[in-house]
Amino acid sequence: MWPESAGFRAARFLEVGWGDRAFYQSPDAGIRLALVASLASAGSVLHVAGLDRPPAEHFAHAETTPVVLSERGADALVHFVSRAYARDAAGRPIDLGPGLYPGSRFYAATGRYSLVYTCNSWIAGALRAGGCPITPAWALTAGNLMFQARRCGPE
Repeated sequence: MWPESAGFRAARFLEVGWGDRAFYQSPDAGIRLALVASLASAGSVLHVAGLDRPPAEHFAHAETTPVVLSERGADALVHFVSRAYARDAAGRPIDLGPGLYPGSRFYAATGRYSLVYTCNSWIAGALRAGGCPITPAWALTAGNLMFQARRCGPE
């Protein structure tokens, strides 16, 4: 369903994130790059990683929440992510090299990171595309995104 995931065939799970290119790819991202990203982002990236364990196990020290989507919702979410790839003249995703951890990759992405459109807003948009009752404009912080995402979890 996600053609761009072909490079991660061995993975049981995929993790994807979106954000400011300079900040996300910097090993020394700090307050200066955060301010530049918020006020004058020069571009964005997708970070894609293949995982061999469920995300809650792989990121054991991070707060995670399960999200349940219908088949139609999962298709819509995958389409949302697929549309986020910037592409070369032949229509292929633009690979920017290794990601944050082994087996992950950065890809050029569409959209502009800003103070009012953050990684949390992007994820909220993806979940909303998948049918979750989320308001991206209210998801400026990770806490609010998680609060809203819990409404999409198992009952």
